[in-house]
Amino acid sequence: MQTDTTIKLDSIDAYNKLYGLTTLHPLVTVIDLKKATKKIDRMRINYGVYALFLKNGVNCTLKYGREYYDYQEGTIVSFYPGQVIDVDSTGEPTALDVVGLMFHPDLICGTPLASKIGSFGFFSYSQREALHLSEAERKLFLDCLAKISLELEHPVDNHSADLISANIQLLLEYMSRFYDRQFITRHKVNSSVVAAFEKELSRIYSAGATLNEVPKVSYFADKANLTPGYFGDLIKRETGSSPQDIIKLYIINEAKRRLASTDADISVIAYDLGFQYPQHFTRLFKRVTGKSPIVFRNEFYTNN
Repeated sequence: MQTDTTIKLDSIDAYNKLYGLTTLHPLVTVIDLKKATKKIDRMRINYGVYALFLKNGVNCTLKYGREYYDYQEGTIVSFYPGQVIDVDSTGEPTALDVVGLMFHPDLICGTPLASKIGSFGFFSYSQREALHLSEAERKLFLDCLAKISLELEHPVDNHSADLISANIQLLLEYMSRFYDRQFITRHKVNSSVVAAFEKELSRIYSAGATLNEVPKVSYFADKANLTPGYFGDLIKRETGSSPQDIIKLYIINEAKRRLASTDADISVIAYDLGFQYPQHFTRLFKRVTGKSPIVFRNEFYTNN
């Protein structure tokens, strides 16, 4: 089957019907595309569910906006409700060697996972950064899927919902650990990202430049060809500080330099640093330094 139509994927059964798979539970499914009885070469999916896919076989192409996923053998990609993904498996074998998990947001309502789902950042930055598994990690991932699958085949009882949710959370916790490991093993590459971030920040504020706005994290992430979420996690793991905090500190240090070396009005310095409203600059400066820009300038001149 070949289609270029956008498919609204707002239920588990809708996905299973695409591939001719059996639905055991209306809100969650463990996926094994080797068991698919239907094949779609090209499609655009508008996700209304959470999904994780482990690619075991040869490559297929996934595209998010203008960017291609880093999706090869032995990698995991994850999607969250609201994403629109282009899939192209033209030329793939009839049976795709892909396994995974898909669950509807309603499944976790009222469970401990509901309050924690937002902390699994990989759902937001996986558009461009897939998770590359070691063999041991791959076995753990498959073991979690097997436990969920076993629970789905068990007759529903008073423990079913809690056990399914708990096992999904266990899988997501493992993925967080695997991503932490990936950040560590990519330290050399990540260090170059940090260096480029700091260099670009320095360039922006070089020679007393005047800005139209305070630079956003998304700007630096785009420069690094990363999503803001992944970029933020990378910077935090490498430096111990968030990119927002690094930007703020750089701005404050630049503000101190201008306050001490010029007699420009506070509002002019604020505008030049990219603040639309001087009071926002003053508030930030006082929060970071413990004193207002005027007090800082007066103390500097008094002491020097």
